[in-house]
Amino acid sequence: MKVTDYFEKANGQTLISFEVLPPLKGGSMQAIFDTLDPLMEFKPPFIDVTYHREEFIYKMRPSGYYEKTAIRKRPGTVGICAAIMHRYGVDAVPHLICGGFTQEDTENALIDLNFLNINNVLALRGDARKFDGRFVPEENGHAYAIDLVRQIEHMNQGKYLDANIDKGASTDFCIGIAGYPEKHFESPNIDMDLAFTKAKIDAGADYIVTQMFFDNQKYFDYVERCRAIGINVPIVPGLKPITKLYQLNALPRIFHIDLPDALVKSIQDAKGTEGRRQAGIEWCIQQSKELKAAGAPCLHYYTMGDADTIRQIAEAVY
Repeated sequence: MKVTDYFEKANGQTLISFEVLPPLKGGSMQAIFDTLDPLMEFKPPFIDVTYHREEFIYKMRPSGYYEKTAIRKRPGTVGICAAIMHRYGVDAVPHLICGGFTQEDTENALIDLNFLNINNVLALRGDARKFDGRFVPEENGHAYAIDLVRQIEHMNQGKYLDANIDKGASTDFCIGIAGYPEKHFESPNIDMDLAFTKAKIDAGADYIVTQMFFDNQKYFDYVERCRAIGINVPIVPGLKPITKLYQLNALPRIFHIDLPDALVKSIQDAKGTEGRRQAGIEWCIQQSKELKAAGAPCLHYYTMGDADTIRQIAEAVY
């Protein structure tokens, strides 16, 4: 079932969904089950699984020179999606990125997903590799998420890369994209960022999941701006609780977001590790309740493997 079908079926009720990361290479699928098992009582209709591009590491050779080697630290997105659907009977939403994929790689990945009856994807450009400084697409790959959206939509129409395939089997993917209430850090301003988002919707994207934010007014303003330029698809708020002191500096640096003064103060003033965790949980609970009361289509929680924290929030909201 498509993500957007779940929103329509909910008749205005706010759904809940979770996002998980594949375990590090060498890890077990049990780590995913350990995260999701305690959360399934909240009946998420779908679960997102992230995808991670290869990274470069430098290994010293006996000669003293360094050899640049590509490794993929978190493989297994497609397999994890299949396992989630088999174990829980819910839809899985794999993230599909531009980085590390040629257009043919993308086409083959979509064929695999279609054969597995996975008909939802979140189409993303993806981040730059650690040592690149800026995003570098794969040769014959996509440089922008809009091109990835177009390729998926073409397959939905039975159009394949091979010109000899006159009319191929049509896929039926529901396409999600990312949205940025505080704008994407590479966009010069919010209006241009919204124009890029609108172009992806026009190219075939069906819904938006936002980057994490900690001030609900930024989400409300973002939705209003989207509606004003004709973006009428569901806009799902992405949420993550702050549970550790270092995150006050790390999250703004990594995700280019602002933290409200009141949140920062509550974390800083809390006593001890557990006190800071509870302060972050309480903030996320209040965020969630306000978003739910405002009619958000779904609350999407970035679990980061922390089932206990997300469960505590969900119990207070649902």
